[in-house]
Amino acid sequence: MRGKTTTAFAASGLAAVPAQLSCALAVGVLAAACSEQAPPGVAPVPSARAVTVAVSASPSAAPSAAASSAELGTVADALPFEPTDEKIASIAWRTWVYTDTGPKRTRLGYLRAGAVVPRRGPPIVNEGCTGGWYRINPRGFVCVGHGATLDLDNPVVVASSVPPKRGEGLPYLYAMANNPGPHFYFRLPRPDEMLQVEGEGYASRALEWRARYEREGWKELVGELAPPPDFVPRLGGASLTKPYGTEQLLHRSVQSGQSDPDAGFAIERVFEWQNRAFGLTTELDLIPMDRTRIVKPSTFHGVALAADEDLPVAIVTNRFVIRYVEAKPGLLKPAGTFDFRQAVKLTGRTVLFGGVRFWEGRDGSFIAPSNALVLEKRKTYPSLAEGNRKWIDISIRDQSLVAYEGTKAAYVTLVSTGLAGLADPEKAPATVRGTFMIVTKHVSSTMDGDDDVADSYSLRDVPFVQYFHKGYALHAAYWHDQFGKVRSHGCVNLSPVDAAWLFEWTDPQVPPGWHGVINKERGTAVLIHP
Repeated sequence: MRGKTTTAFAASGLAAVPAQLSCALAVGVLAAACSEQAPPGVAPVPSARAVTVAVSASPSAAPSAAASSAELGTVADALPFEPTDEKIASIAWRTWVYTDTGPKRTRLGYLRAGAVVPRRGPPIVNEGCTGGWYRINPRGFVCVGHGATLDLDNPVVVASSVPPKRGEGLPYLYAMANNPGPHFYFRLPRPDEMLQVEGEGYASRALEWRARYEREGWKELVGELAPPPDFVPRLGGASLTKPYGTEQLLHRSVQSGQSDPDAGFAIERVFEWQNRAFGLTTELDLIPMDRTRIVKPSTFHGVALAADEDLPVAIVTNRFVIRYVEAKPGLLKPAGTFDFRQAVKLTGRTVLFGGVRFWEGRDGSFIAPSNALVLEKRKTYPSLAEGNRKWIDISIRDQSLVAYEGTKAAYVTLVSTGLAGLADPEKAPATVRGTFMIVTKHVSSTMDGDDDVADSYSLRDVPFVQYFHKGYALHAAYWHDQFGKVRSHGCVNLSPVDAAWLFEWTDPQVPPGWHGVINKERGTAVLIHP
């Protein structure tokens, strides 16, 4: 999918701007649609020196010797430090991390609501941040205000305390809306309120969903259904406090609207209320799970190559492919089958058997080339393949991705690029071709729908998004399992496991606790060719 984030980024080297102008900004030519207010600390300050330093009574907040010699609030003042028990928490959808506290500060990245990270004082108060700037690891300043707090018992911090998982697969539990989609409740509804909002039939849907939960393996993904956490409002006028910067819909009795059909949701928790399963989304909306279907992540993934391994690699492209072994030199015999889309590391040796030249696997197996996509070593390399520099090689014809370190392959997998194949991306849903560089990375980011009919919904928290040109990105796809075939509107779709691996491998790195970064240096190169 060719996606658009819901909040624009300040471009590298761009001065901070007034809140009313922030929605007009983007990184380079990154396509972005801004639907949120600018986070606190964006407005420029008249003077970087007009600061008040509030010295903490705790000795643990004292800056390091190196930082204490730097001018307060400057880039040199934001050095890494040894964490203590002093923390700062995000209460906004994006709490920006800035290079410094001055009028020309720029953004390094951001924290997501619920993130709790170590802080270091002394706090710096200026016209850009009356609540005080604090340093966080590994660099940068965060402003206490609408976007961040020192109160770890803040309702948003408590409700958003389930962090995304990194490096394994999908960062959250995901669900796709049915038709009609779920309503957004801001507190747990009574049976009469559910009847009023949704009409008759909700109880039978709840029973049907519970049966599928047991029958279709959803229980393994969701876990046991416990009662709602204490922080979830049940009765009266109370409601969940949503993160600053999320869309604040009009409240109607006990709900604030209804999702589009086939929308995708990231779910932090699932619990049982009134004999019905409810999910708490990352945006802190309550949705009835019987209006959704749980996403079972694709089990497909590519293969990482060890230091002493390299191409060629075969990826099985047909089903029920016979696996052969060598009975004696030149004589092969059947020995089971390969899995569909299984990656097989090859030695480079081939054996002619029955008029067909079979490839030998490093595990002693043999596979016919007609049943696999064989990715061989390049005969030539682009100029960017210097030393051990990381770069990504994507072939549209092969629907393949190879991650390189210099001229050595590090990872091999299948992808899904634009539906229109090698057509002009300006005229059809095709993937742009050329050499690019990763400019921003998000652990997850909402994308909205310029996709084909099957993907024309609002996709919340698309996992492991890496933008490299305009609205084009590498990202995981949780809504399909057709890797190896064209599918997207232009983005490069990866399986969850592959996207998680690649996200941790590429530059710029996203520090622990952060949700996204802006490329301030040289990001990993992306080469896309026919």
